Amino acid sequence: MRTPEDVFCGLLDGVRRLRGGDRDQVDRLAGYYAEKTDVRHPMAPLGDTPILSREALRQHFAAAGRPRPAGFRVEDVRVHHTADPEVVIGEFTYRGDEGWAVPGVIVLRVRDGLIVESRDYFDHIGLARAANALDALCAQLTSGVSASS
Repeated sequence: MRTPEDVFCGLLDGVRRLRGGDRDQVDRLAGYYAEKTDVRHPMAPLGDTPILSREALRQHFAAAGRPRPAGFRVEDVRVHHTADPEVVIGEFTYRGDEGWAVPGVIVLRVRDGLIVESRDYFDHIGLARAANALDALCAQLTSGVSASS
């Protein structure tokens, strides 16, 4: 059975591959989550819309699967164990060849090898800037349109 640390590291690797254009990662990433889960992005600029099922996460990853800037990498990975054996806190940095860096923290609760709860904290605006999508994000923010992160 996968440990919470294994799940965190596999998740980051899948995101890196997906952002590099590997669409096969959509199902692999969704497979890290329980059928019923609770994923939140508290710092999402358009609001935190909970993602509550594996199928909703599959759709989330499919929508997020467009390639990111060249050389999208995950670096500086650290995993912190907590007093609760189901919970780990993972730190990382997304980096790109153009010199940008976006730090992140994910708090995961993993039960029976699957994510049942996740709180994902990272700089969405920094990622939009790196992907040259800041104007689109600003347009969404000013139009009042909400979307899941």
